[in-house]
Amino acid sequence: MNAVGSTSKTQQCVLITGASSGIGLQLSLDYLQQGWKVYACGRDEQRLSQLTGAHQRVFDVNDAEAIAAQATALKEVEQVTFDLVILNAGTCEYINDPLHFDGQLFERVIQTNVISMGHCLAAFLPLIKAGGRVALMSSSAVYLPFPRAEAYGASKAAIQYLASSLLIDLKPHGIDVSVICPGFVKTPLTDKNDFAMPMQQTPEQASIAIRQGLAKGEQEIHFPRRFTLILKLFSLLPRGVWQKIMLRRKAADNR
Repeated sequence: MNAVGSTSKTQQCVLITGASSGIGLQLSLDYLQQGWKVYACGRDEQRLSQLTGAHQRVFDVNDAEAIAAQATALKEVEQVTFDLVILNAGTCEYINDPLHFDGQLFERVIQTNVISMGHCLAAFLPLIKAGGRVALMSSSAVYLPFPRAEAYGASKAAIQYLASSLLIDLKPHGIDVSVICPGFVKTPLTDKNDFAMPMQQTPEQASIAIRQGLAKGEQEIHFPRRFTLILKLFSLLPRGVWQKIMLRRKAADNR
């Protein structure tokens, strides 16, 4: 796969979900700049329209029938195959009152981040050519448990496991798998956060890290490394130690 900023004689093809904003939008812009054929998928037609040169596909990842219809059109009408599929679409909501656990919120997050990804895999995996790759968007939140992240963290941990299992099962079929675990990236989702976001990056920085990781064939792409390596280091500590740290932080936030 091409390195960042390079092109090849044979035009490569990528499908990206969640392409109407944030990381997905920036990835679409950058792959277009590199000369890729880009299928940009999202539910916001107006925002997708700014991706001049991309093949825009408007659908909601929570609509399984719409996903299947798009896959059918790509296969039977356009007869397209992909070098790369990036399943980036997702959402984030927090559990603010654990004593009144919001089951509907939990369902919404799991539906959008996990169930819809299953429908996308069912639809788009058959369109990936041998030697291609599928990338699943997880989060650095999977490395450690964080307050209020019961729904979001659980969904992203499920994606990480899904990617690890898929990697084994798809290898004999010539399809590679990457899982992407970003730290904080400035997007419409993180703009809603009401807490400090250390080492936050821009979508442009995130796109560079993701494209470089995919070009190198990395199975786990995590960034910024200074942040994610700290989380990985803390994850090696006894569970009780991290729990005390988080409880102190939570107590300080509640003052």
